[in-house]
Amino acid sequence: MSEAERAVREREHLLVVAAQSGETEAFASLVRLHQRRAYAVARSIVLTHEDAEDAVQEGFLHAYRALHRFLPDQAFGAWLHRIVANAALDITRRRKVRDGDSLTDTLASPFRDPGESDELRRRLTSALDLLGERQRSVIVLHDVQGYKHAEIGRMLGIPEGTARSDLHHARARLRQALGAIRSQL
Repeated sequence: MSEAERAVREREHLLVVAAQSGETEAFASLVRLHQRRAYAVARSIVLTHEDAEDAVQEGFLHAYRALHRFLPDQAFGAWLHRIVANAALDITRRRKVRDGDSLTDTLASPFRDPGESDELRRRLTSALDLLGERQRSVIVLHDVQGYKHAEIGRMLGIPEGTARSDLHHARARLRQALGAIRSQL
């Protein structure tokens, strides 16, 4: 662990202890520290901006209520992201019909890539829709957000090996669905 990572972890630890003792501003700082990554986790599962915001809000609320049970020596981010992932999965289960908000609209891109074309975006969204919830979540968490298999397993409540297998099958399914596009590029 680098010195910078150690400093962030120590700051997070102090904020957790302060929040557990009732300092609401400390919890607000934890929210600010983790809200972007929490949103990315939720968005990878639910695919709509509104549902992702709802999942993050529900996740933070649940974390605040359960903060007294959290052990400060653990990684707060991993605990929180697991709660947010569960909230997102709950929302997905409750909402069978999704709106047309596309995943790629919220992903920042530092350069112009082929995915910016409307046709390719439409095809990619359609291909992602072919995947089940868990496979879609695993591929986005791994390939877009950069989480490791073990982290994904903890977030989704599945074994690391299942996360690896889901990623393999999701990629194969996307390759099959998007195979015609490669030949057209």
